[in-house]
Amino acid sequence: MDPLKRMADFQLDVLREVGNIGAGNAATALAKLLDKQVDMKVPLVKIVPFSEVAESLGGAEEVVVSVFLRVLGDCHGNMFFMLSVPSAKKMLSRLVGIETDDPESFTEMEMSALQEIGNIMVSSYLSSLGDLTRMSLIPTVPALAIDMTGTILSFGVMEYGQTGDKALLIYTRFLEDELDVEGHFTFIPDPQSFSKLFASLGVPFDEH
Repeated sequence: MDPLKRMADFQLDVLREVGNIGAGNAATALAKLLDKQVDMKVPLVKIVPFSEVAESLGGAEEVVVSVFLRVLGDCHGNMFFMLSVPSAKKMLSRLVGIETDDPESFTEMEMSALQEIGNIMVSSYLSSLGDLTRMSLIPTVPALAIDMTGTILSFGVMEYGQTGDKALLIYTRFLEDELDVEGHFTFIPDPQSFSKLFASLGVPFDEH
């Protein structure tokens, strides 16, 4: 039986805790940056095969805004933070106060703001994962892309040379006054890193 189907509840609870701590760290960092209260919740954490990542995020042809980077150190992998275009626009309007007439394209100022928000998100999640696992997780410089989900995932894989066959998905909801935006944090450990990640969290992950 696929080990992903046999994951114990406590394993998912551990990953949910990673997500909640990361969301809390990110909310604190964004609140300081924007000088306003930002709340986040993690309603769902999933482990899925890499082949199903795009479908889990709305489909391979869904256009998204993504900040992505390579993770080095004790647990190598690829990391992405993705928002739908409407969600990104909503976030820019409500959180950053940037209003534009074009619902689909982004100005240089908008892209800069999104990259900073995305950078805070991935850094916060990576920091929380590193704290809980006591592993050294070193991020490369993040890049921003606006393209189809499948294209971004493929580019990330080609850019960094390899990817694992499983992905950790953390769904994040931003809640601030009337703002209700959903984002997706995706960490795809390299093949040899997945069991190492679970072992460092103190939970067994049987690959067989």
